[in-house]
Amino acid sequence: MKVRSSLRSLKRKPGSVVVRRRGKVVVVNRANPRWHGRQG
Repeated sequence: MKVRSSLRSLKRKPGSVVVRRRGKVVVVNRANPRWHGRQG
């Protein structure tokens, strides 16, 4: 599956987790909640 480049940069931040929720790829960060993204 293609992952958007904006999510790739978020994925590198400390504390970020890539999860799938209801068929969507979501990046959530517990260390800094402002860094989040969604694809799909």
